[in-house]
Amino acid sequence: MDRVLITGAAGGIGRSLRESLLGVYRVLRLSDRVPLAPARTGEEVDLTELSDMAAVERMVDGVDGIVHLGGISGESEWERILQSNIAGTYNLFEAARRAGVQRIIVATSNHAVGFYPRDRKIDHQVVPRPDSRYGVSKAFAEALASLYADKHGIGFLCTRIGNFGPRPIDKRRLSIWISPRDYTQLVRIGLEHPDIRYEIVYGVSNNRRSWYDNSNAERLGYRPQDDSEPQAAAILVAEAGTAKDPIAERYQGGTFCADEFTAEKQPD
Repeated sequence: MDRVLITGAAGGIGRSLRESLLGVYRVLRLSDRVPLAPARTGEEVDLTELSDMAAVERMVDGVDGIVHLGGISGESEWERILQSNIAGTYNLFEAARRAGVQRIIVATSNHAVGFYPRDRKIDHQVVPRPDSRYGVSKAFAEALASLYADKHGIGFLCTRIGNFGPRPIDKRRLSIWISPRDYTQLVRIGLEHPDIRYEIVYGVSNNRRSWYDNSNAERLGYRPQDDSEPQAAAILVAEAGTAKDPIAERYQGGTFCADEFTAEKQPD
């Protein structure tokens, strides 16, 4: 990898990777729909709207690998999800194909499988059960990546990110948290591992409370360094006695499952 593009570089994960990958690859091309801090040595800064195919083609020109973080990062109305997360992802993958890009890391989400109960440990092979329009867009990204891997030979690592941050902030995140250095490790595996064609892994640290069997990531060499457990006692004390929504508490997707829930019976 010589030139690596990061879409959504103005977001929290993008800003973190901008620091942790600086100097790892000769050039980082940083792109977002909003202005970014000026380029430093070894950086290129780009302003692109993913729904504009011509702009996306210019953005991917000359890059070897892509870390795709761009798009809406939470639930929203359908038209916004459609343009940013679905049309935008298609535009990126298709422009990458035309440009000869060989490796793409896709930030999907735990919300692509959010309607699995918390008492079931799931692996990378489960059928998607999205918990929201946002979750649907992430399941779409995984399906589209599968198509472009099989039909066009692009290598994809789909990372179902739990919750990224310096530390977990509530009980649910004790199960799904990933630290910045652990996510950087996953990204580097996705860009550098020689044998990736199409893989799904969970973007989580080595959390003792995890709901995920992440053996597929381990097979690729992932060795997470962090664990949410040191934060657990304080978080559980802080949340003791607080009212909880029964739908949010039952399913891995939390409040994404409970929002707009109208079914008479809870799914199994």
